[in-house]
Amino acid sequence: MKRETQINVWYILLAVMGVVFIRDLWVQSQTIEAIPYSAFVRDLEAGRIQEVIVGSDTIKGTFAEPQDGKTGFVTTAVSPDLADRLSETDVTYTGAVENTWFTTLLSWVLPALFFVGIWMFAIRRMGGGQGVGGLMSVGKSKAKVYVETDTKVTFADVAGVDEAKTELQEIIDFLKDPAGYGSLGARMPKGILLVGPPGTGKTLLARAVAGEAGVPFYSISGSEFVEMFVGVGAARVRDLFEQARLAAPAIIFIDELDALGRARGTGAIQGGNDEREQTLNQLLSELDGFDPSEGVVLLSATNRPEILDPALLRAGRFDRQVLVDRPDRKGRIQILKVHLKKIVLAEGLELDSIAALTTGFSGADLANLVNEAALLATRRRADVVEMTDFTHAIERIVAGLEKRNRLINPRERRIVAYHEMGHALVSMALPGVDTVHKVSIIPRGIGALGYTIQRPTEDRFLMTERELRDKIAVLMGGRAAEKLVFDHLSTGAADDLARATDIARSMVARYGMDADLGNVSYEAERSNFLNGQTPRYVERSYSEATAEAMDRAVRDVLQEVFDQAMQILTAHRDILDETAEKLLDLETLDEAALREVAGDMRGEDTRAVQAE
Repeated sequence: MKRETQINVWYILLAVMGVVFIRDLWVQSQTIEAIPYSAFVRDLEAGRIQEVIVGSDTIKGTFAEPQDGKTGFVTTAVSPDLADRLSETDVTYTGAVENTWFTTLLSWVLPALFFVGIWMFAIRRMGGGQGVGGLMSVGKSKAKVYVETDTKVTFADVAGVDEAKTELQEIIDFLKDPAGYGSLGARMPKGILLVGPPGTGKTLLARAVAGEAGVPFYSISGSEFVEMFVGVGAARVRDLFEQARLAAPAIIFIDELDALGRARGTGAIQGGNDEREQTLNQLLSELDGFDPSEGVVLLSATNRPEILDPALLRAGRFDRQVLVDRPDRKGRIQILKVHLKKIVLAEGLELDSIAALTTGFSGADLANLVNEAALLATRRRADVVEMTDFTHAIERIVAGLEKRNRLINPRERRIVAYHEMGHALVSMALPGVDTVHKVSIIPRGIGALGYTIQRPTEDRFLMTERELRDKIAVLMGGRAAEKLVFDHLSTGAADDLARATDIARSMVARYGMDADLGNVSYEAERSNFLNGQTPRYVERSYSEATAEAMDRAVRDVLQEVFDQAMQILTAHRDILDETAEKLLDLETLDEAALREVAGDMRGEDTRAVQAE
């Protein structure tokens, strides 16, 4: 109200100034006459002029007696020499001012506008595109606000995470009815942390909660809080929570929380001022200070929960952690149904077959798979997307692009063919091992000269000692085939050997599967399960004698399994030669072609290694 009164006063002042200016112009027009310079000369010689004011361009003055009701005059000066010449004639002459008020104004205003424009451009760049006030608004939250119509994501768009959706359903009920939900005295969690590997749909799930509840959704990344100015991160945290309180009920979503909530004191400079720690402290303070009954819910997502500050995860802050894991076989089918809505599929294509080939794929991986399959079908000018397109897309994602132009000499090509068939035949001979889906000697990616794809029959969460040994045997099959046929070993089995050694060491050191070492776990895996990296181990906590015994046990496991693979391939040498020759001829063999050549190799138990 006070501001409106001030604006009205300014209007009055402007109006008064305008009236005075107009009155002055009117008075001048009534009392001052513009006359030619020649008339001024005649009036001057006749003594009709009382007073003269000479300017640089004009001459002003007053008449001795009013002329036609005018008491003053104004004329434009003319050069004296030219005036003398013109006075000798009867020509009426006057002067003209070339430098008008408009050009004078432009000469002053344009340079000023130019420098003001440069200044505003510099301020806009420094202020992150926020105009003149950009530097003054560095402490404002950069959260993107989505209203219900902008979100357009519901639980129907999120598949394969039924358990997580069930956990978040009560959040939606609370946002729709904050007052009634606490009728029994219960309170909602202040914060819900979504944890899971990358690409599993954590951000999509958070947006779906906002879409289902129909409330404003404040989305920001953890890295956007920290800027070059000290204290900006803490100011943005305060501003974000204040905006959400004003718009309650609302959802605050902080993605990549590990960029902001990393454990304090790790890697900090002694005596320094860590801006990230100040921002984290402000977030902890806001979590302690706001009341969930106001209708504000904090959702966060991370794929590295093990590095978060313990104070952030304690009860009363992030009370609940919801795991958004990679989908199982049923979940993969549900996700494929969502992404295949816009794809023209071939009739009779079973989604279960695609799900069986994509064990370990996340939701983002499945979305990429569907897109790659559609692109492959479009490239070959097909009307529908078939199973072969999905198979090629999986090979492209897992193994890389085909390198048909890579020239391999015949001897190396033959070694690769026997190597890959060694993997396939050992897998086909061992009961309970994943089915071989495809074998190829077409180079792919950076260094793969061939590959063997196995299709799991079901999702597995536990493995026995026998199954681990069979898995090592399949890895050793290629190396065993090279030794059997060519009586030498090549570098092509380097990756197989590394993976087999890692499994054997885990059996001995972590799973307690060696009789001599006993039921003891000598090496514990670091809490590193969400980022998909190779497990790393903590420092050794056993003696040198135990380390030697472990090395011997690992070597014995690998040797026993290698001998088992050699025994299988020796017993089926004719099938190995036949399938290798066919692979050299066709370059690729699918499951049906392998069955046609090899038949059923699991009629007898070939796992037992004969004792000498």
